[in-house]
Order: sequence, then C-alpha cells, then structure tokens
Amino acid sequence: MKWTIHQLYQLQNKGLTFDEVVDGAEFVNSDPQIRHMSEVNVKGRADISSSKVTFHLKISGEMTLPCARTLVDVLYPFEINATETFLLNVNADYEEDAEIRIVEGEVVDLKPLIEELIIVEIPMQVFSGDQQTAGAAPQSGKDWEVVTEEEQNNKVDPRLAVLENFFKNKEK
Repeated sequence: MKWTIHQLYQLQNKGLTFDEVVDGAEFVNSDPQIRHMSEVNVKGRADISSSKVTFHLKISGEMTLPCARTLVDVLYPFEINATETFLLNVNADYEEDAEIRIVEGEVVDLKPLIEELIIVEIPMQVFSGDQQTAGAAPQSGKDWEVVTEEEQNNKVDPRLAVLENFFKNKEK
C-alpha cells in the first residue's frame, strides 16, 4: 500500500486500481477497544494528476469490540467508503479549506490513512444480542438490576404507589 511519487507519475496515463488484503492485527493496538480484527480488504482506484493523487477507497472487515452492557465480545462488521487527496507538489495551488494531505518524503503510504479511518468508524457503544453469555457482567445484584427504558417507564415508584389509588377512592 506504498507507492513512490515516481511510480505514481509512471502510472498517470494507465491509472491505478488495487484490491489488497491487510492483516487486521496491525490495527488492534491502535485503539484499546479493539480486541480482535479480521483481515481488512482494501479496494480502490487512484486518479493521478501532475500535482495530486486522489484515492477512492472501499475498506471492509470485522472487528471485535466489548459490549457496553456486559463486556462480552461483539463482532462489528464495517465498510468504509472514503476519498482522500494527497498533494504531490507542495508548490501547486490548492484550497486551504480543502482536506488535502501533503506527502512528506517521496512515498505515499495508505496504511496510516486506513488505520485512521478504521478508528473513526468505531461506534461509541456496541450491544450484544445475548445478555446471558458466560463471562458476561451480571445483570442484577443486591438492590439493583439492569432495566430497559420501556420497563422503567411502566414501573411505578413504590413510594408513590399509595397515591395511585387516591383518585379511585375519591370517586367512590
């Protein structure tokens, strides 16, 4: 996933397409939430001009994240579509507001970009469908239990339960 600027200039007329598989273990240490990652498939093409290269990427794979409620492993599939532009010639005119990456040195490397896009894709919370999995965090204990929002809305506070019959008694 690396090309020198010279190689990109040679491919300018032919175009560049790629379909590569990257080992997901390389990205596991990039975020503490990621417990495991499958192989990451990176497909794309590059539009090469004399001053810039625009990569159109499709990144897909699966990562294992902890459930926000029970801490068990949850498989989270992801598919990222991204377009990134690298400026090859620093002297070229470009909009300062545009999100353009400037190539440092003579090599365009996509792995840091892919890692960044995967980290941004991690959701705030992931929930497991099965809450009774072995090794999961407990769902109840002494004087507490995990309840859904629907159960909470239907539940009457025991301190106010006596008032529930107040209007019934007045009508009689």
